[in-house]
Amino acid sequence: MLSMTAFCRKQAELEAGDLTWEIRSVNHRYLETSIRLPERFRSLEPAIRKAVRARLKRGKIDCSLRFRESATAANELRLNPQVLAALGNASEQIHNSFGDSLLPSSLEILAWPGVLQEQSVAGDELEQQALALCTEALDELLAGRAREGAEIKTVVQQRIGSIRATLQQLRESLPAMLAGQRQSLLNNIASLDVELDRSRIEQEVALLASKSDIAEELERLDAHVCEVARLIDAGEPAGRALDFLMQELMREANTICSKSAAIGVTRKALDLKVLIEQIREQVQNIE
Repeated sequence: MLSMTAFCRKQAELEAGDLTWEIRSVNHRYLETSIRLPERFRSLEPAIRKAVRARLKRGKIDCSLRFRESATAANELRLNPQVLAALGNASEQIHNSFGDSLLPSSLEILAWPGVLQEQSVAGDELEQQALALCTEALDELLAGRAREGAEIKTVVQQRIGSIRATLQQLRESLPAMLAGQRQSLLNNIASLDVELDRSRIEQEVALLASKSDIAEELERLDAHVCEVARLIDAGEPAGRALDFLMQELMREANTICSKSAAIGVTRKALDLKVLIEQIREQVQNIE
């Protein structure tokens, strides 16, 4: 079970400079990836998106790369050989045509547009290093999501145990509750001190018992709880399925509250609703 919330930072000191990846992951209904790269690393975006899709199924993922060029690389002057060759040919033609014409100085040549190259595009080796560091950062992010997911799983299992115990208590109290309702109705009828059709009384008692019977809701709650337990042990992304099951569990608990004619059953149903809501808050963070 993986959480959708995590953060990691991965840094590497290279000869060309320092690379730093920061990746954040938060809750989201689907997988949404946002990537921020320096201009010289723009070509890496498709490969990064593919790497994220291969590892993550849900969550809003923010990937940010920072690159600080080393002082040596930043101070290095990179000349454009094509422009230099063109300037040399032009200077030679001018000198041949005008004889004693002055040749340009080194500083004048450096000031000519295009002679100095800007490193706007990262080299292949630097790109591969950045991509490899991204892979390590994603692995670290997954490890963080797994650690938090394990904690969530423990909490959910504890709440499932509490729900099962509450369902068992409701099931055990159901015969006594129905018998009490029946006796209460008979006592009320007897207090009226009037002669009533005995068969009609029994029909009304049976109808009341049918309306108050929560056995069917308890069975459905049992089935839903078993499915929740199966999903959290399945080892696959199950966040959306678990969120749907929480809605079904809450619906059954609400039905028990509305059908209950005994204060004890109502209290147990409210306990169920609290436990279900606690699980729902947790599973909304599950991938």
